[in-house]
Amino acid sequence: MATVSPFHLAIPVHNLEASRKFYRDVLGCEEGRSSDHWVDFNFFGHQLVIHYKPKSDEVLHTNPVDGKDVPVPHFGVVLPWDDFQTFSEALKTKNISFVIEPYIRFKGLVGEQATMFFYDPAGNALEFKAFKDLSQLFAK
Repeated sequence: MATVSPFHLAIPVHNLEASRKFYRDVLGCEEGRSSDHWVDFNFFGHQLVIHYKPKSDEVLHTNPVDGKDVPVPHFGVVLPWDDFQTFSEALKTKNISFVIEPYIRFKGLVGEQATMFFYDPAGNALEFKAFKDLSQLFAK
């Protein structure tokens, strides 16, 4: 697999301080630069910026996948297989309310993966996953 370049993602949050604490204290992301309206984080080697935006009445959308309602849009990180379990257990101790509890998809098949979904305090959906064999990340 080629070296992955860090991505930059800016997301809206309606409570900057609650979101700052979530990304820093719950997910363990190192905080970088900030202002009164935004905060940079090292999101697993990528640059995530939370930007203040007043709360809206947008309806959350989901798509059915494996009989579960997957939130759209969502973002996250593919973790190493062994790290996924440790990370998901740590989230449980921090009382994360999962939209989709950690589980294994395609068990024993091409693309076998662990996945979980949850929301940040602003309602942004996150998915963390891990592949049993990372070389199958894009396998059909």
